[in-house]
Amino acid sequence: MATYHSTRSRTAQLSAKEAIRRGIAPDGGLYVSDELGQSKIDLEGLANKDYFELAREVLGTLLPDYSADEIAACVDEAYGSSFASDEVTPVVDLKGVAGEADQGNAPAYVMELWHGPTSAFKDVALQMLPRLMARTSANAEGAADKIMIVTATSGDTGKAALAGFADAPGCGITVFYPEGKVSRVQELQMSTQEGANVSVCAVRGNFDDAQSAVKRIFADRELADRLAAAGVQLSSANSINVGRLVPQVVYYFAAYAQLLRAGKIQPGDAVEFCVPTGNFGDILAGYYAQRLDLPVAKLIVASDKNNVLFDFLTTGTYDRQRPFYTTTSPSMDILISSNLERMLYYLADGDCELVAGLMTQLAQGSYNVPAELLAKIQAVFGCGWADEDQVAAAIKDCWDRNGYLIDPHTACGYHVLGQVPAASDAKARVVLSTASPYKFPRAVAGSLGLFCPPDDFACMKVLEKATGTVAPAQLSELQQKPVLHDAVVDIDGMGGFVEQAAAKL
Repeated sequence: MATYHSTRSRTAQLSAKEAIRRGIAPDGGLYVSDELGQSKIDLEGLANKDYFELAREVLGTLLPDYSADEIAACVDEAYGSSFASDEVTPVVDLKGVAGEADQGNAPAYVMELWHGPTSAFKDVALQMLPRLMARTSANAEGAADKIMIVTATSGDTGKAALAGFADAPGCGITVFYPEGKVSRVQELQMSTQEGANVSVCAVRGNFDDAQSAVKRIFADRELADRLAAAGVQLSSANSINVGRLVPQVVYYFAAYAQLLRAGKIQPGDAVEFCVPTGNFGDILAGYYAQRLDLPVAKLIVASDKNNVLFDFLTTGTYDRQRPFYTTTSPSMDILISSNLERMLYYLADGDCELVAGLMTQLAQGSYNVPAELLAKIQAVFGCGWADEDQVAAAIKDCWDRNGYLIDPHTACGYHVLGQVPAASDAKARVVLSTASPYKFPRAVAGSLGLFCPPDDFACMKVLEKATGTVAPAQLSELQQKPVLHDAVVDIDGMGGFVEQAAAKL
């Protein structure tokens, strides 16, 4: 039975269910299991398995204290009717990518992660997490009657979490987003969310401010005691929650299975994945897949102008004391990449003391990893980044070259794939497409040189007409929905807002 503990200490050993229910460790660390990779996913017959079979196998391996029946029920509930593609995360061929690095390289593909109810990759995990969470209470000794999910979002997590947890029995959800720093479509997705257990609030500050405040809320013992007296326990839907991270591992295996079925690769061939990421969760799931025996040639981190991960992966210095840029890829506008802590733990061979020390240094502004640790990190992860002009150029090039429309986050990955040479053993390269282009219609239309009205929904129509593509109905119909949440608070008001939301449960 796998046990979970903090990245910063082994003092408390928890089951997977307990780790998911708690979300974040009391010392501020993230929950990890030292059993990761001890059980492998058998690659034989992978091509014959659909997404549901793969999900059952991967989740059962990583969350072994859930019964097979529990996992099967979670998978059916999460993916049975809420995704528009039978593949759940379909893989699409690209003719090529711009840049010298794609010449003579392994063929390129896109994996579309945005066919769920909110048109973003977070749906894959956040349709699953409430189901996993709902099956924790019966086995969590002394657990509170109710769970309040508290989450900060840079754009997509918020709506996906709201859609997953709205009216979920025994749960409430509070989502904070940085005021004026998400797209209009993203904001409306959150502010129009229905549900008796739902609270949404804009924050005066950026995502890192909000995320840091959420971590302080989780560490506030007095608040926890007051909530516990009312029968409420805090938990998280961010990728700091292992129950958010684990479902993302599945689609790496799904991409490999689809490439096998299409005859694009042979069993055992290595595949390279290029992942647009800010909080490092989406690409960390690829590392988990590699630990489970998926043949991964390299994991390439694609950043936007907030390129703190690029600097870290090239120099070994993580410095959050730098300018913050608001870009057309808001879900990547992050300077503190929380899930990097899990990667440091594993590649430092489980050195909790080292991780705790690095995180203490980060709280002061920056840290440096030892040279031998950096070398191990660089053996697994490559990196690149795109500025705003390069993002726009990538959107246009992908349309002109492939007749394929991508959003600004995916464009970061597309650009980086064209700049970073493929690993020598890579037989295919896959860009993870994290959002529908219609979540960012003005940025996409502007990149194509189309005249775009200031209204996002009018711009969707321009984009549809020019490209012959169709906006997802859940996006185009947002303008008809009434705004239900219009609260705005300062950073120091977030704890009080959570307490008020919990009082309504």
